Amino acid sequence: MAADFQCIDLSAWYNNVGLTRPDNTSAGAFNVWRNSLPAPELPCGQRVTVEGVPFLLPPADGNRYDNVRCDGQVAPVPRGAYDWVYLLTTAERRVEDEMSLHFADGAVDFEPLRVSDFWVAPAVFGETAAFTTTVMHYPRHIQRNVPATVWSQRVPVTRRGRLRAVRFPDNLAVHILAMTLCEAERRSHGAD
Repeated sequence: MAADFQCIDLSAWYNNVGLTRPDNTSAGAFNVWRNSLPAPELPCGQRVTVEGVPFLLPPADGNRYDNVRCDGQVAPVPRGAYDWVYLLTTAERRVEDEMSLHFADGAVDFEPLRVSDFWVAPAVFGETAAFTTTVMHYPRHIQRNVPATVWSQRVPVTRRGRLRAVRFPDNLAVHILAMTLCEAERRSHGAD
Protein backbone atom coordinates (compact mmCIF):
# COMPACT_ATOMS: atom_id res chain seq x y z
CA MET A 1 0.00 0.00 0.00
CA ALA A 2 1.40 3.44 -0.93
CA ALA A 3 1.98 5.88 1.90
CA ASP A 4 -0.21 8.96 2.21
CA PHE A 5 1.49 12.22 3.16
CA GLN A 6 0.38 15.54 4.65
CA CYS A 7 2.64 18.48 3.78
CA ILE A 8 2.37 20.95 6.66
CA ASP A 9 2.44 24.71 6.04
CA LEU A 10 4.94 26.08 8.57
CA SER A 11 4.85 29.70 7.38
CA ALA A 12 3.09 30.86 10.57
CA TRP A 13 6.13 29.67 12.55
CA TYR A 14 8.88 30.96 10.27
CA ASN A 15 11.02 33.32 12.35
CA ASN A 16 14.41 33.42 10.62
CA VAL A 17 16.05 34.37 7.32
CA GLY A 18 18.33 31.51 6.38
CA LEU A 19 18.12 31.63 2.56
CA THR A 20 19.42 34.67 0.72
CA ARG A 21 20.08 35.84 -2.80
CA PRO A 22 23.51 37.02 -4.03
CA ASP A 23 22.41 40.67 -3.92
CA ASN A 24 21.23 40.60 -0.28
CA THR A 25 23.57 38.28 1.63
CA SER A 26 23.58 40.72 4.57
CA ALA A 27 19.98 39.73 5.38
CA GLY A 28 21.04 36.25 6.48
CA ALA A 29 20.70 35.27 10.12
CA PHE A 30 21.19 31.53 10.10
CA ASN A 31 23.87 31.54 12.80
CA VAL A 32 25.94 33.91 14.94
CA TRP A 33 28.15 34.74 11.93
CA ARG A 34 24.99 35.61 9.94
CA ASN A 35 25.69 32.96 7.32
CA SER A 36 22.90 31.91 5.01
CA LEU A 37 22.32 29.33 2.32
CA PRO A 38 22.10 30.44 -1.33
CA ALA A 39 18.42 30.50 -2.28
CA PRO A 40 19.16 30.22 -6.05
CA GLU A 41 20.69 26.78 -5.45
CA LEU A 42 17.55 25.43 -3.77
CA PRO A 43 14.06 24.82 -5.24
CA CYS A 44 12.53 27.52 -3.04
CA GLY A 45 8.76 27.94 -3.18
CA GLN A 46 8.31 24.56 -4.85
CA ARG A 47 6.99 21.14 -4.00
CA VAL A 48 9.90 18.69 -3.98
CA THR A 49 10.21 14.97 -3.38
CA VAL A 50 13.07 13.51 -1.36
CA GLU A 51 13.25 9.71 -1.27
CA GLY A 52 9.55 9.46 -2.09
CA VAL A 53 8.45 12.02 0.52
CA PRO A 54 6.87 15.28 -0.72
CA PHE A 55 7.77 18.59 0.91
CA LEU A 56 6.74 22.21 0.36
CA LEU A 57 9.84 24.39 0.44
CA PRO A 58 9.32 27.99 1.49
CA PRO A 59 9.70 30.85 -0.95
CA ALA A 60 12.95 32.67 -0.25
CA ASP A 61 14.06 36.12 -1.28
CA GLY A 62 16.11 37.14 1.76
CA ASN A 63 13.47 39.70 2.74
CA ARG A 64 11.06 37.45 4.61
CA TYR A 65 11.35 34.60 7.05
CA ASP A 66 11.89 31.22 5.41
CA ASN A 67 12.56 28.72 8.20
CA VAL A 68 11.68 27.82 11.77
CA ARG A 69 14.59 28.54 14.08
CA CYS A 70 13.51 26.23 16.84
CA ASP A 71 12.66 27.77 20.18
CA GLY A 72 9.93 25.44 21.40
CA GLN A 73 7.16 26.44 18.95
CA VAL A 74 4.04 24.27 18.97
CA ALA A 75 2.66 23.62 15.48
CA PRO A 76 -0.85 22.14 15.26
CA VAL A 77 -1.25 19.46 12.59
CA PRO A 78 -4.32 17.89 10.98
CA ARG A 79 -5.50 15.37 13.56
CA GLY A 80 -4.70 11.91 12.40
CA ALA A 81 -2.78 8.71 12.89
CA TYR A 82 0.78 9.04 11.61
CA ASP A 83 3.87 6.84 11.54
CA TRP A 84 6.56 9.45 10.81
CA VAL A 85 7.28 13.17 10.97
CA TYR A 86 9.63 13.97 8.07
CA LEU A 87 11.68 17.17 8.16
CA LEU A 88 13.89 19.16 5.85
CA THR A 89 16.25 20.56 8.42
CA THR A 90 19.67 21.99 9.09
CA ALA A 91 21.71 22.48 12.24
CA GLU A 92 24.54 24.82 13.15
CA ARG A 93 26.43 21.90 14.57
CA ARG A 94 25.66 18.27 15.15
CA VAL A 95 22.51 18.35 17.32
CA GLU A 96 20.80 15.75 19.45
CA ASP A 97 17.56 17.00 20.97
CA GLU A 98 13.91 15.97 21.10
CA MET A 99 10.53 16.92 19.77
CA SER A 100 7.32 16.42 21.69
CA LEU A 101 4.33 14.89 19.98
CA HIS A 102 0.94 15.93 21.38
CA PHE A 103 -2.04 13.64 20.93
CA ALA A 104 -5.79 14.24 20.95
CA ASP A 105 -6.23 12.27 24.18
CA GLY A 106 -3.76 14.52 26.03
CA ALA A 107 -0.79 12.15 25.84
CA VAL A 108 2.63 13.62 25.04
CA ASP A 109 5.54 11.58 23.71
CA PHE A 110 9.13 12.80 23.47
CA GLU A 111 11.04 11.52 20.45
CA PRO A 112 14.67 12.14 19.49
CA LEU A 113 15.59 14.60 16.76
CA ARG A 114 19.15 14.20 15.54
CA VAL A 115 20.55 16.48 12.85
CA SER A 116 24.07 16.55 11.43
CA ASP A 117 25.99 19.76 10.90
CA PHE A 118 25.07 21.87 7.88
CA TRP A 119 28.73 22.62 7.18
CA VAL A 120 30.56 20.18 4.93
CA ALA A 121 30.18 17.03 7.00
CA PRO A 122 28.92 13.48 6.61
CA ALA A 123 25.52 12.38 7.87
CA VAL A 124 26.21 11.24 11.41
CA PHE A 125 22.66 10.14 12.19
CA GLY A 126 21.69 8.39 8.97
CA GLU A 127 19.93 11.35 7.38
CA THR A 128 19.73 11.85 3.65
CA ALA A 129 21.27 14.93 2.07
CA ALA A 130 18.23 16.52 0.44
CA PHE A 131 20.22 19.42 -1.03
CA THR A 132 23.87 20.44 -0.99
CA THR A 133 24.93 23.89 -2.10
CA THR A 134 28.21 24.85 -3.74
CA VAL A 135 28.68 28.14 -1.85
CA MET A 136 27.93 29.71 1.52
CA HIS A 137 26.65 33.25 1.94
CA TYR A 138 28.36 35.51 4.45
CA PRO A 139 27.04 39.01 5.26
CA ARG A 140 29.54 40.74 2.95
CA HIS A 141 30.59 38.07 0.50
CA ILE A 142 29.91 34.69 -1.08
CA GLN A 143 32.34 31.99 -0.05
CA ARG A 144 32.95 29.58 -2.90
CA ASN A 145 33.74 25.90 -2.27
CA VAL A 146 32.09 25.96 1.15
CA PRO A 147 28.99 23.82 0.69
CA ALA A 148 26.05 23.57 3.05
CA THR A 149 23.62 20.68 3.43
CA VAL A 150 19.88 20.55 4.03
CA TRP A 151 19.09 17.17 5.56
CA SER A 152 16.01 14.99 5.27
CA GLN A 153 15.42 13.44 8.67
CA ARG A 154 12.49 11.61 10.24
CA VAL A 155 11.09 11.29 13.72
CA PRO A 156 8.99 8.25 14.64
CA VAL A 157 5.43 8.47 15.89
CA THR A 158 5.26 5.34 18.01
CA ARG A 159 1.94 5.94 19.78
CA ARG A 160 -1.17 4.68 17.99
CA GLY A 161 -3.15 7.78 18.94
CA ARG A 162 -4.31 10.74 16.90
CA LEU A 163 -1.57 13.35 16.67
CA ARG A 164 -2.75 16.95 17.07
CA ALA A 165 0.46 19.02 17.40
CA VAL A 166 4.24 18.90 17.24
CA ARG A 167 6.47 20.91 19.56
CA PHE A 168 9.85 21.75 18.07
CA PRO A 169 13.00 21.59 20.23
CA ASP A 170 13.99 24.60 22.29
CA ASN A 171 17.31 24.73 20.46
CA LEU A 172 18.24 27.70 18.27
CA ALA A 173 20.85 25.63 16.43
CA VAL A 174 18.06 23.66 14.69
CA HIS A 175 16.32 25.10 11.62
CA ILE A 176 13.32 23.48 9.94
CA LEU A 177 12.44 24.41 6.37
CA ALA A 178 9.62 21.92 5.76
CA MET A 179 7.62 19.22 7.53
CA THR A 180 5.56 16.34 6.15
CA LEU A 181 3.58 13.73 8.05
CA CYS A 182 3.33 10.15 6.84
CA GLU A 183 -0.07 8.69 7.63
CA ALA A 184 -0.15 5.42 9.55
CA GLU A 185 -0.50 2.28 7.52
CA ARG A 186 -3.85 0.61 7.81
CA ARG A 187 -3.26 -2.78 9.29
CA SER A 188 -5.43 -5.80 8.87
CA HIS A 189 -6.25 -7.48 12.15
CA GLY A 190 -7.99 -10.47 10.69
CA ALA A 191 -11.72 -11.05 10.42
CA ASP A 192 -13.99 -8.82 12.48
